[in-house]
Amino acid sequence: MNQMNQNIGQCYRRMRLILGDQLNASHSWFNSVDEQTLYVITELKQETDYAKHHVQKVCAFFAAMEHFANALRQAGHHVLYLSLDETHKFADLPQLLSQLLRKYQVTAFDYQLPDEFRLRSQVEAFVKTLDISVNAFECEHFYLTEKALGQHFKRGKHHRMEAFYRKMRKSFSLLMDDNEPLGGQWNFDAQNREKLKPADINNIPEPLMFSNDVTDILSRLSRHEVKTIGQANKTLLWPVNRQQSVELLKYFCQFCLPQFGRFQDAMTCQQDLLAQQNTWSLYHSRLSFALNSKMISPQLVVDTAIEYYCAHSDLINLAQIEGFVRQIIGWREFIRGIYWANMPEYSTMNALSASRPLPDWFWTADTKMNCQHHAINQSLTFAYAHHIQRLMITGNFCLIAGIDPSEVDAWYLGIYIDAIEWVEMPNTRGMSQFADGGIVGSKAYAASGNYVNKMSDYCASCHYQVKEITSTNACPLNALYWRFMVNHETQFKANPRNRMVYANWYKKSEAQREQVLTKAEEYLANINTL
Repeated sequence: MNQMNQNIGQCYRRMRLILGDQLNASHSWFNSVDEQTLYVITELKQETDYAKHHVQKVCAFFAAMEHFANALRQAGHHVLYLSLDETHKFADLPQLLSQLLRKYQVTAFDYQLPDEFRLRSQVEAFVKTLDISVNAFECEHFYLTEKALGQHFKRGKHHRMEAFYRKMRKSFSLLMDDNEPLGGQWNFDAQNREKLKPADINNIPEPLMFSNDVTDILSRLSRHEVKTIGQANKTLLWPVNRQQSVELLKYFCQFCLPQFGRFQDAMTCQQDLLAQQNTWSLYHSRLSFALNSKMISPQLVVDTAIEYYCAHSDLINLAQIEGFVRQIIGWREFIRGIYWANMPEYSTMNALSASRPLPDWFWTADTKMNCQHHAINQSLTFAYAHHIQRLMITGNFCLIAGIDPSEVDAWYLGIYIDAIEWVEMPNTRGMSQFADGGIVGSKAYAASGNYVNKMSDYCASCHYQVKEITSTNACPLNALYWRFMVNHETQFKANPRNRMVYANWYKKSEAQREQVLTKAEEYLANINTL
């Protein structure tokens, strides 16, 4: 039924806008039912087209939005859900809202503060044009309120996640023994960097995958010529409602948490060779889409995981749960603070003056570099790669090859199911590409093939030789790494963590150094055929 033609003649005193990443059933808005309040949830071309998204990402958001609308209706609320079929003629969100406000003769408009600068600016500009009552609300999702962010983060200042993380642990009494960290230390990162051995791979749990029918959504995307990337099936494996999100959380706690920290940085391509297993997500929770769409809260995720750890401490050691909690209350909240303290200038930062276009194979995975092929192919197939694949495989290549951070941003924002700008941009432009000059990280996360070989089995079956630098089939990462470090010596040489790097470079003869740099330029000149 065409929702735009429903409720003809009915008027509402108040209209409340719910965006696609505001699917928080615990929000105070929903504590009571008001017959004079209309909730609006809408699919928009504006949102499908501002970036070229993975098809599973678009399907997941639209499916989750529709499930949320139905849940609100079942709870007694009045909801207007508009699909692309009903909104495609509107240029943008303000144009649609203007018509709806007139149609329903609304006298008050409420909205939750958008978590993307782009949308917040658009909505705030729109409400300034209204001559009715306007009220802005917090999203009531994160540990820290908007006001609290300003107490922790300052524009342009170099912040360090570890210090922030410790404050969060203390403030919310998580994994604490009075005022001291449980176990006597704040993190167990040194214990959480193991490489998967062949025997370990056979024990990886299969990921919990759902079968959500998205046939109608795919038809709409085709009908309205929405351009997407990646692979799609008629059923979507990702959670699209709170019930499925909680089910995925419980599955993680039971089957993945016992080994999560230990192998959280590990990578393998062996799962592709094991037809009887489907282990592409390793021990990761894959809760990021459920979290970032707000179907599930970080408090629930952390509390549930800690509760499970406490009840099963004979199976789960402290290093596993601490590594997981750090990702949620540390890194996720930290990145949000960095984003809002530094936007909009953050979106154009390019401290290393990187300007090379993104290679064509980032859209196809058609590269002879095994590490890049597997990370990108997995991303195209599942709209997912874990944090080390993003940071130290595709991200590292873009960093040392000097890829324009705006192109890197666009790729990450489009391809990953959990990518919303507030969480994507500081991770990409900041942590991965060092384009912010060190606001997020104390060093550039540049690496040669040695790191990939240390943390994965990608190199064993690669076309290139990981231990070679200048030979015919030398791993491209090696020469590119040295070129990157040499080109940015002025920025990096003062960092104590780089002292040994430059000492090793100058141990090489002038002829050897020239060979390395020549090889790097050769690879860059042929970057689309690597």
